[in-house]
Order: sequence, then structure tokens, then C-alpha cells
Amino acid sequence: MVQDCSFDLKAFNDFYSKNYQKFVRFAYNYVKDMPVAEDFVTESFMSYWLNKDSFNEYFNLNAYILTSVKNKCLNHLRNIQLQAKILKKISDHSQWEINMRINNLEACNPDEIFSEELQILLDKALAAMPEKTLSIFISSRYQDKTYKQIADEMTISTKGVEFHMSKALKILRKYLKDYIVLPLITVISLFFTNN
Repeated sequence: MVQDCSFDLKAFNDFYSKNYQKFVRFAYNYVKDMPVAEDFVTESFMSYWLNKDSFNEYFNLNAYILTSVKNKCLNHLRNIQLQAKILKKISDHSQWEINMRINNLEACNPDEIFSEELQILLDKALAAMPEKTLSIFISSRYQDKTYKQIADEMTISTKGVEFHMSKALKILRKYLKDYIVLPLITVISLFFTNN
């Protein structure tokens, strides 16, 4: 049906009042989200009104609004489809990473972790630590002191202790990165993390 609403505000308002809900139902059947459906219809009517001067008197307003709403729904659904594909890829990658961690952990032999070669690397890492960092690391890991106890003994803040422990773990990771796979570095980091 051809609507001559191009310059007549009353005719446009009448068309809007009579057809708005019909277009919203059409959009909702596809997007299944009422606010989104209403937005698409409102945007389509606004688009027409802003561009009304470019249409002739035999312009089919009904077809224009329906086509505009249809295209907005299609774009919306394609975006959802793309997001779902991206999330699936992320999920697949996460599952692969978890499987790798499980496989590495199952293959982990405690005797190998603390082998002579690893002990040499640990000794080198400890030797590379600044004196204060080493002292804090030893207090925490070998003497089982809490960060608070260490902070009190060394008259520094617990944040200072955390800083030195973070520094110690970075040095350990640097020295051990070529010896063991990443998931095992994570295990050792957890072993050296304060509870």
C-alpha cells in the first residue's frame, strides 16, 4: 500500500499509531527481545522521517519500514551468531588448555621436579635475588612465616613483603622457564605462594 506521508505529519502519526505494534511483533518474532524490537522499529520510523524529503509521493512507507526493520533484525542476529562463534572458539581453546594442564600434571613425576638439575637452577635463582628479597623469600618459604610476621621483623609493610615475594617469584620463573613446561611453573609458583 502506497502511503503519502512524506509531508503530512498527521498522516505519518496515524500510520505510526496504526502500524507500530505490528512492526514490533514482526521484529520480536526474530530477535526475541522486546526492547531491541521496539528500538529497531522506532529507529526505522525515525530514519524515514529524517529522510522523507528524498521520497516521492508514491513511496511505499509500509514496505520501507518493514525492510528497514528486517535489515536491523538480520544485522542483530548475525552479530549474535558471530559472538556465539567467537565464544565457542574461546571455550574450545580454554578446554584444550585445561586438558593440557591435566595431562602435564598427570605426567608430573615429583622426583623429576626436584632433581639435581632443578636444584642447581633453584640455587642460581636464589643467588640472583637481591639480599632483602632473598631474606624475605627464605623467611616465607623455608621458615613458614606469614607476611605479617616478616613485615614486623623487618619493619616494613606487608605490601613491601608482597613486593619482594613477587620479585622472587619472577626470578624463579625466569630461571625455571626452560627447564619445565608452563603448567609446572604454575604449580611451583603455587607452591611458593603464601597461603
